[in-house]
Amino acid sequence: MNVEGDAPRNYIVVTPSKNEDGNLPDLIESVVAQTVRPVVWVIVDDGSTDGTPEIIEDATNTHDWIKSARLDNSARDLGLHLAGVMKEGFDRAISYCRKNGFEYSYLGNLDGDLTLPVTFYENLMREFEKDAELGIVSGGTKHLIGDRVQYANISINEPSGGHMLIRRRCFKECGGIPQSYSMDSVLKAKARLRGWKTRRFEDNVATEMRDVNAADGYWKGFVYKGKSSYYLNINPVHVIARVVMYSFRKPYYIGIAYLGGYLGSFVRGKERTTDPEIRSYFWNKWKQHL
Repeated sequence: MNVEGDAPRNYIVVTPSKNEDGNLPDLIESVVAQTVRPVVWVIVDDGSTDGTPEIIEDATNTHDWIKSARLDNSARDLGLHLAGVMKEGFDRAISYCRKNGFEYSYLGNLDGDLTLPVTFYENLMREFEKDAELGIVSGGTKHLIGDRVQYANISINEPSGGHMLIRRRCFKECGGIPQSYSMDSVLKAKARLRGWKTRRFEDNVATEMRDVNAADGYWKGFVYKGKSSYYLNINPVHVIARVVMYSFRKPYYIGIAYLGGYLGSFVRGKERTTDPEIRSYFWNKWKQHL
C-alpha cells in the first residue's frame, strides 16, 4: 500500500558526521551495497578535523546519489546543535528531490559509525508495507566494544535513533526534525501522539563500531541523558526509577552520572521544552511502565 502516492521503495538518508574517518568508509561501503539504494544520501560534515571531508568527497565523486554538506567547525554537541545538523541535511535532501523531480516515501537518519547488512533498508520498507500505521521503524543494534559484542536491550516500541526510517507522511505530520534535545525521542513521541506506531525489528541488525556513549565517555553520555530528561520534563518518579536501573548496570557509576546531569540542570534552572504536548507526554510516560 503506497500511503504517500510516491514510489513505495524510494527513500532519502541523512548522516551527521564529525571526525569519523575510522568508521565512515565501512558505512559508505554498506550503504552502496544495499539491495535498494537511497534516492539521495546527504552526508553532513560537521566541521571535521580529520580525514572525513576527503572520504566524503571521494564518495560523492564516485556515486552521483551521494551528496555532501559541510558546516562550520563546532564542538561535538549531542543536543540542539545535532538537531540543527540533521535539519540542514534533510532540508538539502528534500530540496534536491524537489528540484530533480525525485519521489520518496521514507526518510532515514543514519549515524556515521554504523555498518548495515545489505538488505537493511529493503527489510524496513517491507515492514512499512505490511502495516500502514507504522510511522517510525529501525532495526536492532549490536555494539562492538573492543573485543566484546553487546546487543542493545531496548523495548520493541523504541526504534533506535541512529538508524530510524520514517514514513514521509508521519514526518510531515510531526513537523519534520524537532529542534530539541533528544530529537529522536521527541519525534517518536509526536508520532505516537498522532496515532502512528513506532517499532524496532531485532532480526534486522545494524552494527555500531563505537558504543553510543563512548564518543565522550560513558560519564558524559549519561550526564547528557540526565540533562535531556530534565529538558523533556520527565517526571521525577521516572528519573529515580532510571537511576536505580542504571545503578545495576556496568559500569555502575552511570546512574550517578545520569542523576548529576538531571540535578545540574534543575539547580541551574535550565530551560525546558515549551512544547505542551511534549511536556505532558514525558511527564506522564512513567505510567506506561506500571
